[in-house]
Amino acid sequence: MTPKPFDLSGKVAIVTGGNGGIGLGMARGLAEAGAAVAVVGRNEAKSIAAVAELEQSGGKAMSVIADVTDKAAVAAMVERVKRELGRIDILVNNAGINIRKPPHALDIEEWESVMKTNLTSAFLCSQAAHPAMKAAGHGKIINIGSMMSIFGASFAPAYAASKGGIVQFTRSCAVAWAADNIQVNAVLPGWIDTDLTKRARLEIDGLHERVLARTPAARWGAIADFAGIAVFLSSPASDFVTGTAIPVDGGYSIMG
Repeated sequence: MTPKPFDLSGKVAIVTGGNGGIGLGMARGLAEAGAAVAVVGRNEAKSIAAVAELEQSGGKAMSVIADVTDKAAVAAMVERVKRELGRIDILVNNAGINIRKPPHALDIEEWESVMKTNLTSAFLCSQAAHPAMKAAGHGKIINIGSMMSIFGASFAPAYAASKGGIVQFTRSCAVAWAADNIQVNAVLPGWIDTDLTKRARLEIDGLHERVLARTPAARWGAIADFAGIAVFLSSPASDFVTGTAIPVDGGYSIMG
């Protein structure tokens, strides 16, 4: 029987940083499409609240408190999800931070913190999830990049480097794991209304006006805008799509 293109019934998804922002928007979409969702984060209260919301909407979810920059913690997280939910079909590498300083003002500790959280965590989680996906004969990995995967910004050297790295890491995994029937893609959010960008609007004069002026959709994105792309890239609908980096940005990146 041919699977329905967007049906995730019986599938299990891990979403790092899934307790808020874009991660929560994706978790909502995956749960609504039928997947059981493991919400991974360090803020226990936020994760518990996110799980409760997903369950109230009829989904199946669990909270896993883990530091995704730590190899042992990632291994334990993956094993727990396999043990309690039975399998791993989908991984969304969404955990991320930003420290807004020009390159000459950035400390090495700040650089390393951003790189570990945004890029190394994606490597660790993907590497840890790969054996389960390979054994199952299929898998979907979604890595969260950024407009800073494409553009430069004086205030985001470490963030931009990490998000540029996400795209190249995505392509490498897509090629390496194609024979295992694992599709690996990146999503590049534009300017989205989240807690992180609320801080950015306070720290960067004129940002709000510049974003609206450049975005053809004439609005900031909402986390709900990421439910559909998450389902598409996690479902049979995208079985011949791999190694891509898809902007979800209201047209921001196509404007000259």
